[in-house]
Amino acid sequence: MKTTYKYLFLLLLSFSIVGCSDLEEEPVGLLAPDGFFQSTSDIQTAVDGSLTHAINEKFWGRKLSIALMLRSDMVSLASNETRRVEMNDFTTLASNGMISEFWPKTYQGIAAANQAIAGAADVDVDDELKNPVTAQAYFARAFYYFHLVRLFGEVPYIDEPVTDIDAATSMSKSSVSEIYANIIADLEYAKTWLPNTQTSRATPSKAAASSYLALVHLTMGNYQEAFTEATEVINNAGTYDLALDDNYQNLFNADVIDASKEPIFALDYNNFEAADNAYDQTAPMTGIRGDDRNLGGGWSVAVPTLEVYTTWDAGDYRRAVSLDDRASIGGTVVDYTEFDISGHQFAKNNPYIAKYMRYPGLFARANARATSHNYSMMRYAEVLLIAAEAAVEIGDNASALTYINQVRERARKGGATKTGADEEYVFEASSVPADLTGTVTVDDVLEERRLELAFEGKRWYDIVRRQIGSEVFGASGLEGLKASFDSNDYLLPLPEDELERNPNLLPQNPGY
Repeated sequence: MKTTYKYLFLLLLSFSIVGCSDLEEEPVGLLAPDGFFQSTSDIQTAVDGSLTHAINEKFWGRKLSIALMLRSDMVSLASNETRRVEMNDFTTLASNGMISEFWPKTYQGIAAANQAIAGAADVDVDDELKNPVTAQAYFARAFYYFHLVRLFGEVPYIDEPVTDIDAATSMSKSSVSEIYANIIADLEYAKTWLPNTQTSRATPSKAAASSYLALVHLTMGNYQEAFTEATEVINNAGTYDLALDDNYQNLFNADVIDASKEPIFALDYNNFEAADNAYDQTAPMTGIRGDDRNLGGGWSVAVPTLEVYTTWDAGDYRRAVSLDDRASIGGTVVDYTEFDISGHQFAKNNPYIAKYMRYPGLFARANARATSHNYSMMRYAEVLLIAAEAAVEIGDNASALTYINQVRERARKGGATKTGADEEYVFEASSVPADLTGTVTVDDVLEERRLELAFEGKRWYDIVRRQIGSEVFGASGLEGLKASFDSNDYLLPLPEDELERNPNLLPQNPGY
């Protein structure tokens, strides 16, 4: 047989066993599934392997997280690397090197989840012991497919380990409606069996499953279902041990995030750096070039436009936490108008993203590589905003006001933080942003999401699900006119190498 088997097939044959969350992480290579699953601990090992793929540099460690930033209207590119230029300028080719990295990594995560689910059938223990562990795998599979369907539309949906080469080399795409139905089914199973709380927010809980169900339904336009799921989480916040953190900065401080009640599901970079790039590079990608912090500062790749800063009310504590407008560069403290004193060609005189460079934790290497951050994939503030948006759509203005104003209230509480020059200060409580009154609109909620969840990989998905690209990438947008954007850009192209290996994946997405 020729050696040109599908790369996707090879990924589906095995899974990496690497711990996640607060477990001790020991990469032990690749394990064949036959005979491996004997206990719930073996199922947990496979689940941990699945979720570990998400913290890889090829997924949330850099490739996907940065792609989502660049495609939003909140971040521009400050370098000239071709694959990033394509993402930023909506000129993405099917050969784009970012896609060819996070596509297979996503399917590796799915493959490991499938192995856990299939292997659980061989574990002879009561459902009450086995299913809560297996439910984590159902959640992980839904998590990965939810990214894929929003990014690419129709993709191959695989829900069991692949062992047949011929089948693997001829698989076809599933419809978007079928993929969403399967995502919902997986999350419903997870919600049924997962416990109310877990020892780590990096391990899926019942609240995580319900929160993702709310977001999935919101994305699909099922607003009553989205409202029901979101309010179920809100009404049981005490049971689920959830609350808004009093200090917004805590959510991006690796030293204190483990104690916060706001994260619902997180990717936890827990002081470990695996040999296959399972570590965090988002901080240096967004950091100030020549910054004296973190042994050399950032790489000045993903940088907000000045308009992101100037249109953000200075009384909003979230701006102070989210953006660095001062820094020490080469021993000289300057404001953002002089950030180019580093002399580097990509240095920009704009405020930079501060969420990931300011408190990266003790594990951070030079330039804040391999941080100790927990990246919240879902947090309580987003559930409140999901409920608010769904409430608008179902005509419940009172609920919309209640939920959006809870988020806005925290935004004006103030709190301790520091500048990019490492100057500690307390941002005083402010009257801005004030409570909304009157009728809440979808635009109100989208704007609140844009600020509350800035630079967290959410904005592009909001643009896509609300089809507002022509507006936000128009002449009055934060980045100015992006003439190359059209409606085809709501989806990425399917990877060129996958199409070459498997013509059954044709046709390519429109416009590519």
